[in-house]
Amino acid sequence: MSEKTQQPKQTGFFGNLIFNIAVPVVVMSYLSSDEYLGPAWSIVLALSFPLVFGLYDLKQTKKVNAFSVLGIVSVLLTGGISLLKLPAEYIAIKEAAIPGLIGLAVIITQYSKKPLVKALILNDQLVNWPKLNDTLETKGLTTVFNSKVAVSSYIVASSFFLSSALNYLLAKWILVSEPGTTAYTEELGRMTALSYPVIVIPSMILLIFALMYLFKQISSVTGEPFESFLHQ
Repeated sequence: MSEKTQQPKQTGFFGNLIFNIAVPVVVMSYLSSDEYLGPAWSIVLALSFPLVFGLYDLKQTKKVNAFSVLGIVSVLLTGGISLLKLPAEYIAIKEAAIPGLIGLAVIITQYSKKPLVKALILNDQLVNWPKLNDTLETKGLTTVFNSKVAVSSYIVASSFFLSSALNYLLAKWILVSEPGTTAYTEELGRMTALSYPVIVIPSMILLIFALMYLFKQISSVTGEPFESFLHQ
């Protein structure tokens, strides 16, 4: 009996953006006043969206989505710190820690069999890795190509370290009200909305640069057009 192998469903970029960022931002920004939910309950509601989405994503894809998990952890930490009315410094540290940890993971995994940079910019849905690996092994160029991947890893990691520094400064700049107040919760919403482009814009520029660099290296190292190693 032959059956077609079904690929796990992908929740996609916009799903992550809406439920991990946009909805929590709206809730904290517009429902935190005493006439609506108040500071505490608006944070609790904001937390529920990335949590539910993360569980849904796990069910759909049948595997843990690292970025979905990071989104959940990030918002849970923000909510926990806020509900405990801890100083804003803790939020600033958390905001810097998330992209900083990703940057460290990119560098550390570069020395493993599965560099994270491949999952970020050259994943299995984009590149036909069996074909590329066979070509590299046949021509004895695997080590040469891996050195090119290492260069791209440092480019990608640097983007996350930059985001880490910018996020810390952003949190220190925006969070000025007393923790536990409506004003503080609204500031959290504003910071969350602004921190996303602060991460995405520099990261995407360098990710695209790293992707173009690797495409060029695939062609240069193998002597074949990189299009021949892309999934149709």
